[in-house]
Amino acid sequence: MRAPLVMTAITGRFWAPLLCGALAGLGQAPINWGVITLVGFVCAYHLFQAATDANSALRLGWVFGLGYFAVSLHWIVEPFLVDVAATGWMAPFALFFLAAGLAVFWAAAGWLAFRLGRDVVLWACCMALAELARAYVFTGFPWAMPSYAWINSPIVLGAAWIGPHGLNTVLFLAAGGLAVFLGTPLRRPRLWVLLIPITLSFAPAPRLEMPQDGPTIRLVQPNAPQHQKWDRDFVEVFYQRQLDFTAQAGDPNFVIWPESAVVDPIPYADGRLREMASLAGNAQVVTGIQRIDGALSYNSLVTLSPTGDVEQIYDKRHLVPFGEYIPLGSWLSGLGLKGLAASDGAGFARGIGPHAIALDGIGAVLPLICYEVVFPQNMRSTTRPRLLLQLTNDAWFGEFSGPYQHLAQARMRAIETGVPMIRVANTGVSAVIDARGRVVASIPLGQAGYLDTKLPSERPETLYAKLGDRPFGAIIVVLTLLAVLRARRKTVDGSVRQT
Repeated sequence: MRAPLVMTAITGRFWAPLLCGALAGLGQAPINWGVITLVGFVCAYHLFQAATDANSALRLGWVFGLGYFAVSLHWIVEPFLVDVAATGWMAPFALFFLAAGLAVFWAAAGWLAFRLGRDVVLWACCMALAELARAYVFTGFPWAMPSYAWINSPIVLGAAWIGPHGLNTVLFLAAGGLAVFLGTPLRRPRLWVLLIPITLSFAPAPRLEMPQDGPTIRLVQPNAPQHQKWDRDFVEVFYQRQLDFTAQAGDPNFVIWPESAVVDPIPYADGRLREMASLAGNAQVVTGIQRIDGALSYNSLVTLSPTGDVEQIYDKRHLVPFGEYIPLGSWLSGLGLKGLAASDGAGFARGIGPHAIALDGIGAVLPLICYEVVFPQNMRSTTRPRLLLQLTNDAWFGEFSGPYQHLAQARMRAIETGVPMIRVANTGVSAVIDARGRVVASIPLGQAGYLDTKLPSERPETLYAKLGDRPFGAIIVVLTLLAVLRARRKTVDGSVRQT
């Protein structure tokens, strides 16, 4: 009987945290079950408390993270399925290794919290520090942060003050505190304060009106599936579709095309750029296009003059590892490896930024190309923008969760900065997002079309926009040190009483 009991214990220690992590991942778009995310992290803290040593806390944290990231990031298989014959075999390995790698941060948090004192505040702070590290280490990948589960809740408006990492900390403290509450007699009434984030998790975000009094902007969405986007039989179809939408009746001040919207790169696209500008009439055209400069290739955004000349250029700075470039690309290209969205083994070159461009009638505009919107730190430039402008091609992300998670992160950036965002996507969701993170107008996923909209007003500069992550990271470190002292004092007091 002993062997089956041992196996049951081993599998229970694997499947229980894996399932809890998977449930926590259901708070991400498009499911948006924020309360389930909170419940999942309540279970995570219970599992942490059940750990017998630091190594078991590490294992539990890793398995919980594996379940969470496998569910949240399952869309990562989509880019490998665009060309199934060539890259389809990589899809399951990409999902496993990405989830397993990101779970290491939570494993480290569990190990460190156990070693420091197993206190609920310590666990929450270590988890918050792990998420902060995930946003920066190895260029960072903060996709699917737990705080995004609150994107449709009033709680999310707190990002204007404490940012997404501050909201992560609130979530971890609420989950850990609720776990303590569930195992604590009701004679400790101060724990009832934990009902506040739970109640707000159910509540809808307030419908606070934001004026739309800026210039008129036309969003152009061609809906070019990734497997057809560069196909010679379809490229002219999608290009002509964008021209047709540009020439439609109306009187926009700006016409915005999505990422890599023009088939020919600069400097070989002069004829197309002149055609785009002429059909736009009095409107200024902003488009995504690839750019070649000598031996280097860039993923770029450009603004056009009325005659189709390139006036301003922004080159994407934060590139996608293994997508737009391969680390050690010059060496690995010899093995036949290259970025999925790159034209050679070295991929795209890195631009300089973040920096604002200027659009007449708007002022400073902070350009963001696709993946760059994932990073809160990319919103900081020397000039406060009047508009965040994201051009993206979410056709890579499939048609279920990836595009909606990308949209949720764009909404969070608008809340954090107090600046509206215009998001123009190849296949959707193209959207107008106000300074409180509300989608006020959009073109649905998987539809071709255009949308004329007034630019929403901005809010006063937020605290988070002024300070960024560093001050809050320092606060978390201080809280961790105070929690360590508190935990050690409890240990000493307990030892004295036992003596």
